[in-house]
Amino acid sequence: MKYLFFTNTPAQVHQYRHAVAELDARGHDVLVLARDYGCTEALLDYHDVPYGLYGRCDTEKFSLFRELPKHYARIAAKAVRYRPDCVFGRGSYAALAGAVARAPVVLVDDSETTDLDHALSKPFTDAFLTPHTFEKDLGANHYEFRGFKELAYLHPDVYDPPTGIREELGLGADEAYAIVRFNAFGSHHDVGREGFTPEKRRRLVEALAERVTVFVSDEGGEMDLSETPARAFDCHPALLHDALAEASLLVADTQTMVTEAALLGTPAIRSNSFVGDDDMGNFVALERHGLVYNLRAFDAVLDAATDLLDDDRATDRWENTRDDFVADKVNLTAVVVAVAERAHELDANGHAEALSRIDGIARRKPGRTGGRTLATETVRSDGGRR
Repeated sequence: MKYLFFTNTPAQVHQYRHAVAELDARGHDVLVLARDYGCTEALLDYHDVPYGLYGRCDTEKFSLFRELPKHYARIAAKAVRYRPDCVFGRGSYAALAGAVARAPVVLVDDSETTDLDHALSKPFTDAFLTPHTFEKDLGANHYEFRGFKELAYLHPDVYDPPTGIREELGLGADEAYAIVRFNAFGSHHDVGREGFTPEKRRRLVEALAERVTVFVSDEGGEMDLSETPARAFDCHPALLHDALAEASLLVADTQTMVTEAALLGTPAIRSNSFVGDDDMGNFVALERHGLVYNLRAFDAVLDAATDLLDDDRATDRWENTRDDFVADKVNLTAVVVAVAERAHELDANGHAEALSRIDGIARRKPGRTGGRTLATETVRSDGGRR
C-alpha cells in the first residue's frame, strides 16, 4: 500500500518517524510531505525520513496565513500525483490531500483549541485518533487511545535512554542543569496567545542560574543571551529529548516539550495564556498525576521552579511517578501502523468500526468528557494538593 504522512512541525516528525520506518520495512511505499518550519527539515534529514516539501512558514505571526493558498495548491498537486491509499496527519492539509486523492484520512490530534482546523477537516476525515484525555467530541468517527501522541517516540518500547548528551552539552558528569523553552507563538493556533514577556524571560533565567546551569531554547530567536547567565541550546535539535531526559527541570511557555519532559520523568513547569479553566485535557491529566505544573502567574512559576531545584529528591519522585503513569499507556507508533494496515476497511461513508478491534483503540463515546471527570483536585508529586 501507499501512505502519505504530513509533518507540519518538528513534533510531528517525531510523532510519525517510527511508523514511517516500520511501514517501509514491511514493504509499503511511504511519502512524507513536510513544511519547512523551525527545525522540521533538519530532523527529517537526521532521521533519514523520505520527504518532500510543500512550503515553508516562519515564526512570525500570520506568516502561515499568507502562505496557505500556495500550500494548499502544492499539496493537492502532490497528492493527486502520488495517489496514496491512506493519509495521516493533522488538520486541513491532510484532509485536503485525502479529498483530492480520494483516499481515507486519519488525523491524530491532541489539541481541543484548534476549532478552525476541526471544522475544515471534519467533512473529509474518516477517523480522528485522540488521547483518552481529549475533552472534545469530534463525532461518530472519533476514536481514542490510552496515552499521548508523544508516546509515539517516547514510549519505553521505542525510546532508548540517552548516552553522551552531557558531553555534547559541555557538562560535567554530575552537573545539574535546567532547560528553558520560549515559544515564538507563530502558529495559527497561537494567534492571540502569549507566554513570558522579555522582562520575565530575563528574570526567570537569572533565578534559575543561581542554582544550576541554564540552557535556553528560543524558538523565535529573539532573546539576547549574551547579557544573561544562560547558554543557548545549540546541539542538534534531534538531541533535545536526550537533553530533557537528563535535565533537573524544564520551564516553558510552549506546549509539546512540557509533555515530553513529563513523559521522560523530568519536572516540568508550563506557563502561558492557554492555562486556565478550559485548558487542554492532556495537561490537566499530567498535572493531576503530579508530572506537570500548569501555572499562569509568573511569581508562582519562580516559586515552583526554585523549590524544585532546591529539592534533591524531586528527580527521583518524578521518574517513579512517570513509570507508574506510563505503565498502562500504549505505544502510539504500534497503533498507527496497525491502523495503516487496515486502512482499506475505512469505507466511503467514513465508518471505521474495524478500528475499535485494534489493540489500544476504543470508539469515543458520544458526549464523554476527558480527564477532568477522573478527579476534582490536583495531586502534586510532593504529595500536596492544589
